[in-house]
Amino acid sequence: MNLRQLKTIVLSAGLLTGPALLWAQPAGTAVPGPDTTGKVSTAPANWFNLDRATDRVTGVSTEKAYELLRNKTSRPVVVAVIDGGVDVKHEDLQGKLWINPKETAGNGVDDDKNGFVDDVYGWNFIGGKDGRNVNEETYELTRQYVALKKRFEGTKKVRRRDKAAYAEYQQIKETFETKVAGLKKQAEGYLGFAKAYKSAAEYLKTYLGKDSLTAADVDAIRPANQQVGQAQKIVQYAFENGINEKELKEAEEYFEKALNYGYNTEFDARKVVGDDPNNLAEKGYGNNDVIGPDARHGSHVAGIIAANRSNETGIKGVADNVQIMAIRAVPDGDERDKDVANAIRYAVDNGAQIINMSFGKDYSPDKAYVDEAVRYAVSKGVLLVHAAGNDAENIDTARNFPTRRYANGGQETAQWLEIGASSWGGNDNFVGDFSNYGKQTVDVFAPGVDVYSTTPGSKYESLSGTSMAAPVTSGVAALLMSYYPQLTAAQVKDIIVKSSVKYAGEKVNKPGEEKDQTISFGDLSISGGVVNAYEAVKLAESMAAQK
Repeated sequence: MNLRQLKTIVLSAGLLTGPALLWAQPAGTAVPGPDTTGKVSTAPANWFNLDRATDRVTGVSTEKAYELLRNKTSRPVVVAVIDGGVDVKHEDLQGKLWINPKETAGNGVDDDKNGFVDDVYGWNFIGGKDGRNVNEETYELTRQYVALKKRFEGTKKVRRRDKAAYAEYQQIKETFETKVAGLKKQAEGYLGFAKAYKSAAEYLKTYLGKDSLTAADVDAIRPANQQVGQAQKIVQYAFENGINEKELKEAEEYFEKALNYGYNTEFDARKVVGDDPNNLAEKGYGNNDVIGPDARHGSHVAGIIAANRSNETGIKGVADNVQIMAIRAVPDGDERDKDVANAIRYAVDNGAQIINMSFGKDYSPDKAYVDEAVRYAVSKGVLLVHAAGNDAENIDTARNFPTRRYANGGQETAQWLEIGASSWGGNDNFVGDFSNYGKQTVDVFAPGVDVYSTTPGSKYESLSGTSMAAPVTSGVAALLMSYYPQLTAAQVKDIIVKSSVKYAGEKVNKPGEEKDQTISFGDLSISGGVVNAYEAVKLAESMAAQK
């Protein structure tokens, strides 16, 4: 398995559970192209906030934007993070969290009568009243396969009214069985290599008398026998393909979770919640534990948006006057439409102005219910920001939910941003090689590779995914709403699109397996641009001056 494949596995396992998501350069402004000098070889710290002209990496020019805003006042903006959990105790998120002003913590009473008891920081839609939480969950494909199999297994004659559903069952059955068979074969081969690598690495450490190995150490070996030669070849292969022990462990965990939970037709995580999964409008289920058993992903997302910019600790988020509303609805597996819809409604009802959704999946059986929630958010002036996904696919044609396009009638909301992931390097490393894209579907790209942000226990980590690109964009949107409160959600989206720095004609790496395949950056999104806070502020200021 090569590094590209390994990264895809790791990303799908953790960085985008289930599995993120436009700007225009003003005429006459010179824009440096992607760096081709080779001077930037690793991602600089805080690169997503940096500026192309001054720092030689294509960040979103956050610091430059704040120079323009020095003499302006701001108001707090609430950003809901619908995710797998947020560590509300993190040192760098203190003072940046939404706290329900009408709720008294820990008294076991629904003080504000909103249907959620003790929802101080937000709500957890995948927890039980007894305090337990869902962590692993099945994939939506598995759930659809189980439901349709129960309905049609052994059917010899299909009634006319059931023909469409039966055809769907046949397609889902084939897809499910093919995926499971392929995954088992892949796991067998990969886990075999992992076992061989670990054995070979330990053997060479003993042979060389070293506690660790470098590529130079291994290349310098002159095999004294066949066993040494075989071990050398295995470890050399790992070094040449960038495979290390951490990635091996993460990939092993992915296979274990996918087979034991994701594709396991006998696994039922919903027993923990205790709700009726078929009652979509059910309210009040879940609990108030917004951290949950694994808040790594959601905490990272929250930090990108809101990490304290003035405490001289950790990192600087994009937005300086923001409150994160933590909503837990995304397990390690595929989120359920019921939870997504109810999470959106909760965010809107409790004052969120932006909703960040760094998750996605291939099937959405109750999309109409999610659409109703999206329409509700739109009616209340909320901006929705969604990660485009990490499958290196063209989502103009590939399935990716939730989506701005409504199921009935094909209409779209104008208050939705779909974000792809850009990188910090030159043309051959300008786009995240995992990022989904779409000339008609993805609005804009934003930094999503090697992004350093907050993780549980007041720690910090670099992660990659469109999951990281979406909150960069949510942060810029929050900045605009904070300093220009007269702007509507649709206007903020329009500013972000129109002010994006354009690289449409640049030949860049195409996401996917082929390392040498290039594509015009303009073919990857609607805008052909990368989010830029500085240009967005300039455009917002220009619009304000005209009024």
